[in-house]
Amino acid sequence: MALSGSQRTLGLNRYNGGMKAFSAPVLRLAVLLTTLLLPLAPQAQERLPAVVAQALKAAGVPQTSVAVLVQEADARMPRVSFNADKPMNPASVMKLLTTYAALDLLGPAYTWKTEAYALGPIVEGVLEGDLVLKGYGDPRLGFEQFWLLLRQLRAKGLREIRGDLVLDRSYFDSGVHDPARFDGEPLRPYNVGPDALLLNYKAIRLDFVPDIAKKTLLVSAEPAPPQFDLVNLVKLGDGACGSVWYEGIRMDLTETGAASRLILTGTYPAACGEKSRSVSVMSHAQFVAGVFRQLWAELGGKFSGGLREGIVPAQARLLARSESPALAGVVRDINKFSNNVMARQLYLTLGAEATQRPARNADAEAAIRAWLAQKELRMPELVIENGAGLSRLDRISAENLGRLLHAAYADATMPEFLASLPLAGIDGTMRKRLNGNGVAGHAHVKTGYLEGVRAIAGYVLDKRGKRIIVVFLVNHANAGASKAAQDALLACVYERSC
Repeated sequence: MALSGSQRTLGLNRYNGGMKAFSAPVLRLAVLLTTLLLPLAPQAQERLPAVVAQALKAAGVPQTSVAVLVQEADARMPRVSFNADKPMNPASVMKLLTTYAALDLLGPAYTWKTEAYALGPIVEGVLEGDLVLKGYGDPRLGFEQFWLLLRQLRAKGLREIRGDLVLDRSYFDSGVHDPARFDGEPLRPYNVGPDALLLNYKAIRLDFVPDIAKKTLLVSAEPAPPQFDLVNLVKLGDGACGSVWYEGIRMDLTETGAASRLILTGTYPAACGEKSRSVSVMSHAQFVAGVFRQLWAELGGKFSGGLREGIVPAQARLLARSESPALAGVVRDINKFSNNVMARQLYLTLGAEATQRPARNADAEAAIRAWLAQKELRMPELVIENGAGLSRLDRISAENLGRLLHAAYADATMPEFLASLPLAGIDGTMRKRLNGNGVAGHAHVKTGYLEGVRAIAGYVLDKRGKRIIVVFLVNHANAGASKAAQDALLACVYERSC
């Protein structure tokens, strides 16, 4: 039966009245139940998991010196948050910020180029003028890629250069770099500064080959620039080969003008067999010029000119171009193997692309901070010196690293970013960790290590298939002993026991 308008109104009023009659008690009961059930709702655990706390105690690391965050990648709130808002030195974990920003700002397909120009006519294979090499900061311009660039010149018939070699390194304004400033190890390749014409990480590989029958040690260099003199005075010795096999070898570098002499002394254990070790010698410009002379001669070319620095003039003619692998592959090398030099190159590239002028560290920092603001990732505690994490000044909190990883997981470039991280027990800097543990092969984790700092940050795919964000930062004199505590956290997150 159809109801009249007044009947419908009356019925509605009665219903509302009924609700008013019992809504107050129901409301009070609902509030009481909500209050009672609140402790059962998911909340961030503000204490460390027991296995982690025990491992830290065994390592002599106080809990006040660590920060931990555990959060499901698709959740808004963390599962564990301990000292998470405390600014900490992240060491190489800072590369996560640099590489994610680069993937988002430049795109996974971004590439770098290196170009060769002719200044003057080429007549019957002879360049009557200068050859200019211009770099755009390629982090992956290696010995082989440089050979291929010069091979292009030979393939086009160029056999002799009668002018100078001119280097255009103006894409970066990297300033004066002291390779000994960080830790007093100027020959270590990880201390190499950025450069628009970075070649082979400015590193020479020394190969040590013992001849037991003759009781001698052969040491060779690759590449071998003509102005680099290697003096081998190392003796072949007995005894076991330790984990730091080169500790008995002393290296003394002297530089006079364009020439560099590296003198090796000490003892090399014959039991070590063949080994190799890379060193960084010479300035960027002298290194490029030296390798150019070596390879050009090997390719049958002639060059007797000098070395100058300058800018590619408008009338220069492009002869050859080398292109780097795509950024997705470069980011993989940076994060898997924690390559500091490549990270510095990428950092300055962000500055150069943002400003369209010779980039300085300040330009790169401004580009990253502007990107963070656009992403609504506020990080007031952030201190970033060079984008690589090779710094005593860098600071970031575990909470904001977690927010960064949360944003990256929801980003279109997530597959490239995730795949760039070392896989526990499989590759990169995590290759020898957690072998045989259930979490092996299920944790993509960036590592960071400095004296007094040990850090991890990344994602764990737990045994139920949930992706979990994990951040663990340690800043303490005994940080080096905290690896077991970090591995314990990864394992218990995988097992869902913490």
